[in-house]
Amino acid sequence: MNGNMLSFDDARSRLLGFVRPVREIETVDTLFAAGRVLAVTQRSAINQPPMDNSGMDGYALRAADVPAAGTRLAVSQRIPAGSVGHELAPGTAARIFTGAPLPPGADTVVMQELCEHDGEHVVINAVPRLGEAVRRMGEDIAAGDELLPAGLRLSPQAVALAASVGLAQLPVYRRVKVAMFSTGSELVMPGEPLPPGGIYNSNRFMLRGLLAALGCEVEDFGIVPDRLDATRDVLRRAAEGHDLILTSGGVSVGEEDHVKPAVEAEGSLDMWKIAMKPGKPLAYGRVHGAAFIGLPGNPVSSFVTFVMLVRPFLLATQGVGETDLVALTLHADFDWPKPDRRREFLRARINARGAVEIFANQGSAALNSTVWATGLVDIPAGSVITRGEPVRFLPYGELLH
Repeated sequence: MNGNMLSFDDARSRLLGFVRPVREIETVDTLFAAGRVLAVTQRSAINQPPMDNSGMDGYALRAADVPAAGTRLAVSQRIPAGSVGHELAPGTAARIFTGAPLPPGADTVVMQELCEHDGEHVVINAVPRLGEAVRRMGEDIAAGDELLPAGLRLSPQAVALAASVGLAQLPVYRRVKVAMFSTGSELVMPGEPLPPGGIYNSNRFMLRGLLAALGCEVEDFGIVPDRLDATRDVLRRAAEGHDLILTSGGVSVGEEDHVKPAVEAEGSLDMWKIAMKPGKPLAYGRVHGAAFIGLPGNPVSSFVTFVMLVRPFLLATQGVGETDLVALTLHADFDWPKPDRRREFLRARINARGAVEIFANQGSAALNSTVWATGLVDIPAGSVITRGEPVRFLPYGELLH
């Protein structure tokens, strides 16, 4: 605890403790499985490569038949990829192409750049090493090997690996279903005239995009009027068939803040003050079986709180086995002379010198900083940073996917 505030790590641990992972499994075509979470560990039924094959275009031969550079061999056959050659006679070579099976009797491939074609013969201009440019059967994957573990979010390369051993379909968890809405009479949608006192609703766009990037199925309930009955009604509808209800702003004790009493009336709510900056306030609760998370209203606070806390909550709900972030240790190209009792997350990017620089305005309303940046610098509570010191950098590549 930091005064009456939860530490960031305690808040994250507490939030993850509330997770109810989805259990329903769907079978999807491997072609469309990227971004989904694998529900069952997959093993390979075949060797990969399935046979010894050529690693490049060139000539397959016996290494012992080329004792010296300039050796001349008869070309006895031609083996394109997708075809199978016959046994290689001693003292001959086979014209072969990348991926084609090595013919019986051959043990080496010499790339074509080291050879000279001469009618029905080839001159080998280098002494090859035994086994050179040959991809051995099963050297990448052996039949029975674990291929992809359960709980893995399937990347494009992961589905390619599954396809490479003939897996046409994969068992995945269903998508997490998220309902979202905005509250506030001051909110105006882009494209509409901006009245006095109005602000454009940027959080709606940001949160929807962040949810989509995580592969969630999103239903947007729009902007809800500042009335208790309207807020309770949308909460009831949002809870139906959804795993999470996500909002930003409005979870306070003001006369026009109806989310808090509405959630308490329809379910349960905990209000947390977290020792992090930006993003101190966060609300967690449940409404008719759905989890509820209320984010702060300031756009940067909402963004940082989402990527640092809501993201791992959603990943764990999806069934992802690993939710920890991988940070880079880089040198600071800035001074941060004023320590804060809260853990700070500064919008930053890596500059041409390979060091980390920060956006000049670190205010919680400076949404421009989130676009300028390529990640966040994680500053421990009470820390002072001097230019040149190592800092922990969390790249967007980790935070947004």
